[in-house]
Amino acid sequence: MSIQPTENEVNVAEWIRNGIEIRVFAEDLDASKSVAAEIANLIRQRAADGEQCVLGLATGSTPIQVYRELIRLHREEQLSWQNVVTFNLDEYFPMQPCAAQSYVRFMNEQLFDHVDIRRENIHIPDGTVSSESVNDYCQRYENLIEAAGGIDLQLLGIGRTGHVGFNEPGSERASITRLVRLSEITRTDAAKDFGGLENAPRLAITMGVGTILRSRRIRLLAFGEHKAAIVERSVQGEISNSVPATYLHDHRDVTFLLDAAAASKLNHTHSDVSMR
Repeated sequence: MSIQPTENEVNVAEWIRNGIEIRVFAEDLDASKSVAAEIANLIRQRAADGEQCVLGLATGSTPIQVYRELIRLHREEQLSWQNVVTFNLDEYFPMQPCAAQSYVRFMNEQLFDHVDIRRENIHIPDGTVSSESVNDYCQRYENLIEAAGGIDLQLLGIGRTGHVGFNEPGSERASITRLVRLSEITRTDAAKDFGGLENAPRLAITMGVGTILRSRRIRLLAFGEHKAAIVERSVQGEISNSVPATYLHDHRDVTFLLDAAAASKLNHTHSDVSMR
């Protein structure tokens, strides 16, 4: 589970609690660069082996610096995306891909328009499918992930409810890609992007917890004091569907990459496994 440090990693505190590798960085940019370096190394290794690299990607403000660093690596260090296949975690429903709040638009603007990925290798949940066909569509999304050989590395953020993807409290460990109802907290957090709570979507398509847990590696980013309480509950709390991120305790290769503010409520005790 251990990650080799990069040139960006100085004074990184590391330990393991409840099966989760915790890495605390002085700055969120350092954490983002660490994840980007791991992704780049994985892409290059798969290319050298003549294999595709399957990435699970997230949206929102948290991974933007990861994507900026990956774009820099593509432009300045010839990181090719020709062997990369991507699956995004989620999308609001309904949602037109050209809408300002669309995750299709987000991913194109923040990453895909700036690297040499093959467009047919990009998969983002379709917010335009009909309500009658959404269940069949979600199963096809699961089938596409399986056909690609599964996800090599899944990038995650975490919501204030403890959701990963849009797996809100009450989500079960075995859940798969499906249409879900968003919590009021999640809708409130999204309201500014939609011009008010009354316009915020009530539904979304999301990969399930079980879908996420089948990924070979999981890297969760959380930054800022406003994430400290849910990070503490996710790492140090008991596994419970009331905080879906706690399901990550059971994964064989999961790392939380945090800045000091997001890690501020964690207790680093003598029972933890120290990594440095």
